Amino acid sequence: MKNIAVIPARSGSKGLKDKNIKLLNGKPLLAYAIEAAQNTKLFDRIHVSTDSEEYAEIGIHYGADIPFLRDMATSSDTALMWDAMRFVLNKYEEYKEHFDTITVLQPTSPLRTSEDIACAFRFFRDKQANMISSVCEMEHSPLWSNTLPEDLSMKDFEDEKLAYLPRQSLPVYYRENGAVYILKVEHLYSASNVYKEKCYAYIMPKQHSIDIDDELDFAMAEILMKKIF
Repeated sequence: MKNIAVIPARSGSKGLKDKNIKLLNGKPLLAYAIEAAQNTKLFDRIHVSTDSEEYAEIGIHYGADIPFLRDMATSSDTALMWDAMRFVLNKYEEYKEHFDTITVLQPTSPLRTSEDIACAFRFFRDKQANMISSVCEMEHSPLWSNTLPEDLSMKDFEDEKLAYLPRQSLPVYYRENGAVYILKVEHLYSASNVYKEKCYAYIMPKQHSIDIDDELDFAMAEILMKKIF
C-alpha cells in the first residue's frame, strides 16, 4: 500500500497574512505538519500543495516533495480542498506514481502530533474505512447558542427546556478540527460526497485541535505549544 500525505498551503490568506509560513516559535507553520508526517514513517511521499514558489522552497527545506505547484483553478478562495487533492493525485499519475491512500494535514493545526496521525491511521485501517476525519469535543454546547434579531433582543434566545440544565446533562457535541483527513484514493475519485459511505470520526484531544485562522488563534497556539511541548 502506497500512502501520500498532502499539506495544503496556498498563499494569499486574508484572515492572517501568509499564515501558512508565519513563524510559530521560530518555525514556519507548515513545517510542523511536514515534521509530524515524517515522524510517523507512514508515507511514501509528503507533498506541500502550494501555488507559491516561496512556500515551495520552505517546504523543500524541511524535507517535503514538491515537484509541481498548484494550478490557478485550485488556488482561489473558492476552490474546494478535495479538488486540490485530486489535482495533486492526477499530477503524480503523470509521473507514474500511484497511491492507495491520501492523508490531508492542514498546516493550520500545528499542535497535531505524529502520534495523532499514527493513531488516526490505525483507526482508519481497523474500521476498514473509506475515510476518517479528525474531530474534537466542542468548547461550548451549540444548544446554548442561537441567532439574534436586528434589535438584539434575547426574548426567544434560550430554549426553556435547556436553559437551566447543568452542562454535564447536555449531549456531547463534536466539531471537525481540520487536523487529519485520511481517505482511500479510490473513494476520493468515486464518491459524490466523501463523508457518506464508511466515513468515521477520529476523536482528538482539544489541546491538539486548535485551528489557526486569525491572530488570536495564533497567539493561543504559541501559548499552548510552550505549555504542552
